Amino acid sequence: MSKRTLITIKDGKRRFNHRIAGLAFRDGHVLVHRATHETFWTFPGGRAEIGETSTETLIREMQEELGVEAVVGPLLWIVENFFDYEGKAWHELGFYYRMEIPDHFPFHTSDIVHRNEDGKNSLEFKWVPATRQALTALDIPPYFIADEIETLPTAPKHIVWHDGDLDTP
Repeated sequence: MSKRTLITIKDGKRRFNHRIAGLAFRDGHVLVHRATHETFWTFPGGRAEIGETSTETLIREMQEELGVEAVVGPLLWIVENFFDYEGKAWHELGFYYRMEIPDHFPFHTSDIVHRNEDGKNSLEFKWVPATRQALTALDIPPYFIADEIETLPTAPKHIVWHDGDLDTP
């Protein structure tokens, strides 16, 4: 196995990151996750590695984080995402796919359904209603997805998104 190199560039207080995420749906709900030390949630995924396609990244990340083989569906959004986080100015290139995960992956609507250790982060996963109201209440950046969750794009959309400082309540 060759050396794994994540696509991240560090330049002082600036960071560039290439992130791939997936939206899995079940019974009107979408799967979200967070690091337990965070107040906000995100869609499952992770950083791409050099030499890896975006779909390979999503499949690898779901195997590592969920222990399941994801089926990658259509690309929904290509996002140039600019945000401040932990004292750094981030420039993230994100690909957001629709994905399917196996039916045997736990589903219920009232609690954490899966936990995983990912490096120094403890991750927790849960299903939330796939509605604008639920995503807005839960705090899931990038925030434009809440506005589009009930009517997903039928072709990939390019979005340039600027969020405020996530460390500020």
